[in-house]
Amino acid sequence: VVNGAGEPLGTAFFSAHTLVVARLLDRRSDRAFDADFVAAKIRAAQAWRQKLFPTSFCRAVHAEADGLPGLILDRFGDGAVAQFNTAGLERHRAAVLAGIEAALTPKWLLLRNDSNQRALEKLPNAVEAVLGQVPSPLEIWENETLYLADPVGGQKTGWFYDQRLNRALAARLAPGARVLDAYCYLGGFGLLAAKAGADEVTLLDRSAGALELAAAAARRNGLDARIRCVRADVFQALAAYATEKQRFEVVVIDPPAFAKSKKDLHPALRGYRKLARMAASCVAPGGFLLTASCSHNVDLPAFMQETTRGVREAGRQARILCTAGAGPDHPTHPQLPESAYLKALLMQLT
Repeated sequence: VVNGAGEPLGTAFFSAHTLVVARLLDRRSDRAFDADFVAAKIRAAQAWRQKLFPTSFCRAVHAEADGLPGLILDRFGDGAVAQFNTAGLERHRAAVLAGIEAALTPKWLLLRNDSNQRALEKLPNAVEAVLGQVPSPLEIWENETLYLADPVGGQKTGWFYDQRLNRALAARLAPGARVLDAYCYLGGFGLLAAKAGADEVTLLDRSAGALELAAAAARRNGLDARIRCVRADVFQALAAYATEKQRFEVVVIDPPAFAKSKKDLHPALRGYRKLARMAASCVAPGGFLLTASCSHNVDLPAFMQETTRGVREAGRQARILCTAGAGPDHPTHPQLPESAYLKALLMQLT
């Protein structure tokens, strides 16, 4: 890549199929993209992560923020799950795989190449094990709690490490409380709340498979007596809870992305407002509501405005205790605002 004066800017991946035509790899214009390059980037990413998360359960590479555009790599103990989201990575597939193996020496490696981003780069979708035997179910340790996941058939890479610190924050409010974990997926918030001393935890999701894994993990943790799994649409369930005057001291709402593109922004904002209104109706007086958005097209000010508006429409008053994002193993690239995709608000309602 060169500037208008012909001066070199660096080495980049080029793709003619997306609006992001060049993704910078290195400031050197003659840098070769090979297994050694990939391994060096991964080792550098692991070096500082180990200071923050001395564990083999974390995000290992967060795309551009770790100098490997399009690569998502999550570690799960002695194995890993990767996503190749750019044509450049796909073109250099052998080098990327060799670099991952050299840096992490995983016993198993799964490619979850079925993301929406691949369609933008005109890439086919595929899920394939390229090394070893992928565990099923997969055991995940986070916040000293055991979770179970399906890396092959589950969402994304199988688990969402980005909410790790937010789960721990919500768990501090859980002792003695009734907790609702809506869009619970594998029970990330709910199981930790139960372990922290919640009296009762309701796990709410539409996926039977996810709830089965969450229930199995609850049994493995000895928490099943305080865990109740409910399979239902979240909007319908919240409406029923409000009608029945069921109240929870802690409510967590962690929905999937409402705005997958800019054209979805306005409907998404209405959705977040409606969700906040319905969730607020289920929070006990003096209780807590933690609500999140993983839509990078929705910025924090807009999310905060619509969420607090929804709370007011429910006749409740809120004080915002904390605004948060993804954990530090999901770093933000300063020139790529899309990498700051996760927003979370913790509020107390009166």
